[in-house]
Amino acid sequence: MSLKNVIEIPALADVHVHFREPGSPYKETILTGCRAAAAGGYTAVCPMPNLSPAPDTPEHLQEELDIIRRDAFIDVRPYATITLGRKGLEVVDVAALKGGCVAFSDDGSGVQDDAVMRRAMKLIAAQDCILAAHCEDNSLLRGGYINDGEYAHTHGHKGICAASEWAQIERDLALAEECGCAYHVCHISTKESVQLIRQAKARGVNVSCETAPHYLVLCDDNLQEDGRFKMNPPLRSAADRDALLEGIQDGTIDMIATDHAPHSAEEKSKGLKDSAMGITGLETAFPVLYTHLVLKGVITLEKLVDLMSTAPRRRFRLPEAGRDRAFFEVGEPFVIDSSKFQSKGHSTPFDGWEVYGKCVKTVYKGKTIFKI
Repeated sequence: MSLKNVIEIPALADVHVHFREPGSPYKETILTGCRAAAAGGYTAVCPMPNLSPAPDTPEHLQEELDIIRRDAFIDVRPYATITLGRKGLEVVDVAALKGGCVAFSDDGSGVQDDAVMRRAMKLIAAQDCILAAHCEDNSLLRGGYINDGEYAHTHGHKGICAASEWAQIERDLALAEECGCAYHVCHISTKESVQLIRQAKARGVNVSCETAPHYLVLCDDNLQEDGRFKMNPPLRSAADRDALLEGIQDGTIDMIATDHAPHSAEEKSKGLKDSAMGITGLETAFPVLYTHLVLKGVITLEKLVDLMSTAPRRRFRLPEAGRDRAFFEVGEPFVIDSSKFQSKGHSTPFDGWEVYGKCVKTVYKGKTIFKI
């Protein structure tokens, strides 16, 4: 590959990754996750707390911090849980955990009980921390596992309705406004979610949100009978995708996170119905978005840098990029080949895509940590 058309930008930051350690190191480890991040141009990442043990006490969080201290070679800032065991019943000791975590989330699960969420928001607001919510109303899931749209109806699949996401966002926005909590919505996927957050921002609610690359360039029209198209939230309709694009254009959506969620090949080999939910994302995010958003004139490169680096660092109080830099070859296309990923996870809907923007070097604190 020619390196004649290399751009240099501030290194990327991802506030939503799953590094699976402690608990499921066969899927990913802190070390392999850092390697994947570096290969994608990232120098700051925030691992989610759906781990074993869940980081719901200082002692459990310390287990993760010890691995990070031992193996991480980029800035890794973990989440603590909102509730004990991520069970949605009892709020954690926020004050005891705040010093070791970037924010609080039960990602992978929505907090179902209104009173529990209100208490969590009050406690987290009192400590000047962020609550990052996975919004999912379990009563509306009804066994679904892909979007409740045309593909599900014509192929005999059970669908996940859009309201399972946006109804809980609507509840949480009202609670955040009441409690004065800094509230962040994870991986939004529906047009209603975008509109609710847009309206809340106009009212002055302290809310931010993220979406992921796959929701911006794919929809349920692209589904195949393959586990690499299965994630949660699911790929939604073309209208939802278009609303998300409008949301990044007008500033409603603050940032793009990958929701990097690696699984074993076996877990992802069982088709749409039975495969585990989640795809890898760190090594494909920039090239997919540069190709399909920047080169197509949807947003500028400067806007993409803000969405993937500046905004997440600012909102989550991560260090500015400073000497952290990422270099991408944008003059020649390359084909995404998941077999060459640094991550242990190789399941991506972008496998085989021809894109521009291959990461050729990543620098962290002035030191080269990835180079091809």
